[in-house]
Amino acid sequence: MNIRKARITDMESVHRLINYYADQGLMLARPRSALYEAVREFTVAEEKGQIVGAGSLHIIWEDLAEIRALAVDPRYTRRGIGRRLVQSFLEEARELGLPRVFALTYQSGFFIKCGFQPIPKEKLPQKVWKECINCPKFPNCEEEAVIIELVRTLQ
Repeated sequence: MNIRKARITDMESVHRLINYYADQGLMLARPRSALYEAVREFTVAEEKGQIVGAGSLHIIWEDLAEIRALAVDPRYTRRGIGRRLVQSFLEEARELGLPRVFALTYQSGFFIKCGFQPIPKEKLPQKVWKECINCPKFPNCEEEAVIIELVRTLQ
């Protein structure tokens, strides 16, 4: 299993993977154009030349990033791929000096197992919501917010 930064040639596989779960209502769909624009944010899990997992780390502000679009091929679930992707995002956030990482998710239990804590969505800064305006589920979002503190900051 190879965890690496995504390439342009990976994005069609990433699109199929994300929209597989979106079609089941388990995550939000992503248009191709948004995925190609965000290719530098994406990391993929690859096995034998096939993309079996993907997700992205999106910088929100100087002290906050979001894990987005985390998905693992259903044939490869329960093998630690999602956890390895999350670990790679947290390491990337540490390298960038980001003290906090959050996710909006329908799978909060998974993130809690990865060390995240539930947080009321209202506690997240308004900058988080700028892209939610375009979501078909806004303002009735059913996703739950989770967050992890990487570095304790002085208040």
